Amino acid sequence: MTIAVTAATGQLGQLVLVALKARGAAPVALARSPEKVTGYEARTFDYNAPDAAALAGVEVLVLISSNDFNDRAGQHKRAIAAAKEAGVTRVVYTSVLKGDASPLTLLAADHIATEAALKESGLQYTLLRNGWYSENLTGALGAAIEHGAVIGAAGDGKLATAARADYAEAAAVAALDAAHAGKTYELAGDTAFTMAEFAAEVAAQSGKPVKFVNLPEAEYAKALEGFGVPTSFAETLAQSDERAGSAAGLFDDSHTLSSLIGRPTTPIAETIRAALA
Repeated sequence: MTIAVTAATGQLGQLVLVALKARGAAPVALARSPEKVTGYEARTFDYNAPDAAALAGVEVLVLISSNDFNDRAGQHKRAIAAAKEAGVTRVVYTSVLKGDASPLTLLAADHIATEAALKESGLQYTLLRNGWYSENLTGALGAAIEHGAVIGAAGDGKLATAARADYAEAAAVAALDAAHAGKTYELAGDTAFTMAEFAAEVAAQSGKPVKFVNLPEAEYAKALEGFGVPTSFAETLAQSDERAGSAAGLFDDSHTLSSLIGRPTTPIAETIRAALA
C-alpha cells in the first residue's frame, strides 16, 4: 500500500518516515517545503490549503497534528477533506492522551474537534492518543543545570512519558496494518515519574545540583512567556502541566504503547542521557 506522512520535515514526521522505511515501506513525505526532504518521494502539502492532488494514489494517510495553534482544528479538517476527495482509505491521526476525557482542555480542544471530524468524514481512521514526549522535558536541560532548577506546575503528579521515536513506531505499526482501522489507542510510557524524580535523575547524570521548583499555574505561564513562548501557548502548556499533576492528565499505565510497538518504551533516564550527550 502507499502510505503518506504529513509534517514530514517535523521532528515526529521524520521519525515516522524512518520507522516505516525500516519496516519495508516506501512512504511519501508530505511537507510545506518538500525540497527539505531527502531520501523519500516528497510532495507539497500545506495544512492551510491542502491539495488533494498531493494524495493521489495514497491509501493510508498519517496525519500528524499541526504545531500551528492559531487554527489547528481547521487545518486538520481541511486535510481530512482533501484525503476524502483523493480517495484515501484510512487516516491515522496523532491525537492527545485521553481524548475527549482529557483534563488538559486547552491542549485537547483541537484534537477533540479533529477526532469528531474524522468520525463524520466516512473515512476509516485510527486514533493514536499520544501522551507527552520525553523530549518536551529534556529540551532545556542546559538551562536547568545552569540554574540548578527544573520549573513546572505538575506538583507531585505522575507523568508517563515516552520518547518521540516510540510514538513514531506506533504510527508506523498502525499505518501498515489494516487491522488497526477503527481502533483508538491510549499511548504513554511504561514507567511514570514525578518532576522531582526527573530533576533528581538530571542531577545524578550531570553531577550538578538540580531540583524541581513547583509554581502556580499562572506564575509558570508567566515564566514561559519570559522565555519567549507566545502568551496563548504558554497558558496552554502551564494548564497542561498543572492538570498533569492535579488530574493525572499525562498518566496512563495500560502499557498500550509498548504492546503496540513490541518492546518496552524508552526510559526517561535514557532520553536524559541522550540530551546531555
